Amino acid sequence: MKTQGTDHYVEAARRSAEWHRSHLEAMRKCRFDTIAVHGVYSMQESLDFNQGSIIEPIYMSTSQAYRDADEMEAALGYQIPTWCYSRIGNPSMYYLEGTLALLETYGTGLDATCCATSSGMAAIQSAVDPFLVVDPANPDQRINFVATSQVYGGTFQQFAIRKDQEKYIEWRKIRNSNDLNEWVSLIDENTRFLYGEMPSNPGQAFFDLEKVIELAHRKGIPMIVDATVATPALMRPLAWGADIVIHSISKTVTSSGFGIGGAVIARKHLVSKVGSDEMKTDFGTYIKLLPNRDNGPNISPFNAIMALNDLRTLRSKVDQFSRSTMKVAQYLRQHRHVEQVDYLGLDSHPLHPLAKKYLVLVDSEADELYGKPVNRFGHLMSFRVKGGGEAARKVFDGFNMIWRATDLGRIKSVATIPAISTHSQQGEEGRKLADIPPSLIRLCVGGEHSDDIIRDLERGFAALDGKVIPVSSPEYSAGGASSATLKR
Repeated sequence: MKTQGTDHYVEAARRSAEWHRSHLEAMRKCRFDTIAVHGVYSMQESLDFNQGSIIEPIYMSTSQAYRDADEMEAALGYQIPTWCYSRIGNPSMYYLEGTLALLETYGTGLDATCCATSSGMAAIQSAVDPFLVVDPANPDQRINFVATSQVYGGTFQQFAIRKDQEKYIEWRKIRNSNDLNEWVSLIDENTRFLYGEMPSNPGQAFFDLEKVIELAHRKGIPMIVDATVATPALMRPLAWGADIVIHSISKTVTSSGFGIGGAVIARKHLVSKVGSDEMKTDFGTYIKLLPNRDNGPNISPFNAIMALNDLRTLRSKVDQFSRSTMKVAQYLRQHRHVEQVDYLGLDSHPLHPLAKKYLVLVDSEADELYGKPVNRFGHLMSFRVKGGGEAARKVFDGFNMIWRATDLGRIKSVATIPAISTHSQQGEEGRKLADIPPSLIRLCVGGEHSDDIIRDLERGFAALDGKVIPVSSPEYSAGGASSATLKR
């Protein structure tokens, strides 16, 4: 067999890359929903490589074969595109990553790349670890990062235990994320990045992202945003100047609950005082091909396709979930057994005016139902039950349709008590810092009709009045449910 030479494959890859760039440019001109449906998968690719398959195939193979030694050399030296081994990359992963990068940069003209990971926690680790390195010129320094304290419980543990306690990398906690002076006060020459979760899970913390980004860049450090709850259907932090966006795509993106995954989407040429030029130029590709190649946290092909298939209807789902959540929040804030409702969509929430600036349903101005920009505030909310933790447990145990689980962003409504579940490990002091009392129930509203969700909440509250409402009762009508009275 006559070998072609590595130059042959490099030239072929160059021509392919040119076609791919033109295809991406064409996709960028499409609306958000069209990008979500088609992504980076083209009809040409379908006909040339995938037997005409309309839907992206799942490439379950662990590794890629090469035509000869020259192609292998070029591929493994990263001179040409390759997926070589599914721990690093795979066509199924690429379809998801390309689509997420297009959605996060929608309407901005920005260029970004994505690295999909095995979970949201893997995405956080992948995003922050490359910056948490000691400057060789100052090896005795104690480096730090500044991040909001109102974060998901797993994030709290990763920062407080895995970073601060075990690796002696200081987490400087922001107590009030909307206080810019607090951010300023915690930054010094050893600060590696700023990090914020918005809206936060479960407390709905929020801050003026544009101002915090400007501060980060003035200090020469990147801004990293966990936008899991908002999704790119409501907020795209890169458009405001953020350097990196993190998602747990296990959540709203994969609303079916059939896949676990995370994503790191980074703009090209991000801001950082540390790291190589290669890292700063294309952070998403850098972590995928180098640190994540060695550490192994990238997503599996099957989970990538599960996420991609759910992603296609993201905007319409988020719109519906948000509208239902608003109705539920309005019901709860008037309930005699509810002490407080935390939902940014309520005009009574102190951060509501700020949230309106950032949380806007994408393309609502072009939607025939709206014809103008409309605010939507997502599917996650929390409420505090009068009477403390025991009262909250009684309400929680009374649900029949709302699932008791530590999940969120599902097509089915899900509730949890964070103090005894998602945030239990961070301890009482940590929960006080994050404002998560035992009386707080986190509710993620799904695709059911809001009237049925409210009926199930009423069934839970009935326990505080010493009542058990039979599922067949007129007070609890959830079409087709069993007529048996549930016993707690």
